[in-house]
Amino acid sequence: MAAEEKSLVIIGAGFAGLAAGIYGRLNGYKTRIFEMHNLPGGLCTSWNRKGYTFDACIHWLVGSSPDSPHNEMWKTVGIARNREFVYADEYARCEGADGRTVIFHSDIDRLEQHLLELSPQDEQTIREFTGGIRMCNKFRFPADNEPFFTRLGKLMGIFFFFMFKGKKFKKWTAVTGEAFADRFKDPLLKDAFRQIWIPEFSMLFMLFTFAYLHQRNAGYPIGGSMPMSKALEARYLELGGVINYNSRVARILTEDGKVTGIRLVDGTEVPADRVISAADGHATLFEMLEGNYLDEKTREPYEKWPTFHSLLFISLGVNRRFDELPLTVSGISFPLKEPVQLADRMRERLPVHIYNQDPTLAPEGKTAITIMLESDYDYWKRLAEDRNKYLQTKEDIVSQVIMLLEQRFPGISEQVEVTDVATPMTFERYTGNWKGSFEGWLITPENAYTMTRPMSQTLPGLKNFYMCGQWVEPGGGLPTSILSGRRLIQTICKEDGIRFRRS
Repeated sequence: MAAEEKSLVIIGAGFAGLAAGIYGRLNGYKTRIFEMHNLPGGLCTSWNRKGYTFDACIHWLVGSSPDSPHNEMWKTVGIARNREFVYADEYARCEGADGRTVIFHSDIDRLEQHLLELSPQDEQTIREFTGGIRMCNKFRFPADNEPFFTRLGKLMGIFFFFMFKGKKFKKWTAVTGEAFADRFKDPLLKDAFRQIWIPEFSMLFMLFTFAYLHQRNAGYPIGGSMPMSKALEARYLELGGVINYNSRVARILTEDGKVTGIRLVDGTEVPADRVISAADGHATLFEMLEGNYLDEKTREPYEKWPTFHSLLFISLGVNRRFDELPLTVSGISFPLKEPVQLADRMRERLPVHIYNQDPTLAPEGKTAITIMLESDYDYWKRLAEDRNKYLQTKEDIVSQVIMLLEQRFPGISEQVEVTDVATPMTFERYTGNWKGSFEGWLITPENAYTMTRPMSQTLPGLKNFYMCGQWVEPGGGLPTSILSGRRLIQTICKEDGIRFRRS
C-alpha cells in the first residue's frame, strides 16, 4: 500500500506532534492532528495581557546558528524562516548578600577568568567545569544537508571523540547539578551553581548549554515562543496537514491488539491506520489506553523517574526600561533580606527574568518580567479544590513578590501595570501535562543510559500505535521534541519500505 493511502492520526499539536505531522506529510502520509487546546505549540507558549506578552517557555534555541546541524532541521519545519535571534553575553547573574556577583558569561574564557578572580580557592573545580565545557565545545554533529564525505568525517570524529573522551563524557553524565555545586568552597559559588541548574539533572547538559552559548548557537528568538509555534503550524498546514483544535481525545480505540482509531470526549470516533500520541505520556498510557499494554519497563519511569519540577510563573508588566541591566539568557537571582514563605516553601532568593532583550513583548518604554519558581503540584492541587482560596492565594503571592522586588528595584511597586500568575494547575489545564511538569523526564545518573539507548516509541502487544515527545525522550527541550517526531516517522517509513525524506 502506498504511503499516500495510509493515515496517521496524531494526538497533540505541540512541537513533537507538529513535527510528526510535518515529516509525515513530507513522506506522503495523510496526517490529521487532534489538539485539546485552541492554539499550537503545547508548552511552547505565551499569552497577552493588556499589551504585554508573558512567555512560559523559550530562553534559548539550540541550533539558532546557520552553521549548526540543527539549523537545517529548523528550516525544514519552518521555524528558522525570517527568525531574528539575540545573543546575550551572559547566561545569568547570581548576586550575593556580601556585594559580590557571580556572572555566568557566555564566553568560556571570560567565564573562567571571572570565576577564578571570585574564588581562587576553587581553582581546581572551576577549571574542571570550564574544561568540561571546552570538551563539549569540540563535539560536532553532522548536518542533514552536508555532503556524504563531510558527514562521514564528522561521524568518524564522533567515534574518535568517544574513544578518547568517553570516560570524561560518562563521568559528567553521572554528576548531578547538586553534587557538583557542593564541591565549591566559596559559599556564593556554591549557591550560584545550585541556582542555575536543576539539582537532580545531569551536569553534562549544563556543559553543552554553555558550549552552545559560546558558539553563539543558542540565541533567543525575538517574539518568544508563540511565533515559533505558529511557524511550525503554518509549515504543517502548508504541506497539506489538517488540525482539529478544541478536540480532546478520551480513548485510543483498539481491537485484538491493534489500534483502530480514537474517540473524542464528545463521542466522535475517528478511524486510523496508525495512531501517534504526542500528548502527555501518563494520560496516554493510563487514561486513553486505560492502563493496558504496559510492561515493567514501560511502567518504570512513571513509578521511579523524577520529572522536571512543576513551576509557578509570576509575570508582571512594568512601566520601566531596565536599561541599566545587561542582557541575560536566564535573568538574575538576588538574595532576600530574610527568608519568606512563598506558596509551598521558604524562599531565600528571588530569580527574575527581565525581558529587556525583546521590545516586542511590551509597549514602548516598558518591560515584561517573569519570576519562575519551583512549586509543588500537590500543594496547588489541594488549593484548587476551593476555587476562592486558590484565587486568593495567587493574589497574595503577586502582592508578596512585588513587595520583595522593591528590595532590589526600588519604586517598582508603583510601576507595575499588569500582573498574571500561572500555577502547575494552569499548565495541566491547558496542556494536560502530568503533575504540571514542563519537560517530562530529567536525565539523572540512574536513567542516563537513554542517551545511547533511546526509549521505545511503541508498546508491547499493541500494533500500529506510537509515541513521540518528551515522555519518550528524557531531557526534554524543543530540539528533542522535533527530533522525536522525525525519528518516529523515519521508523514508520522503514516499516513501509519507504525511503525517508528529511527535507
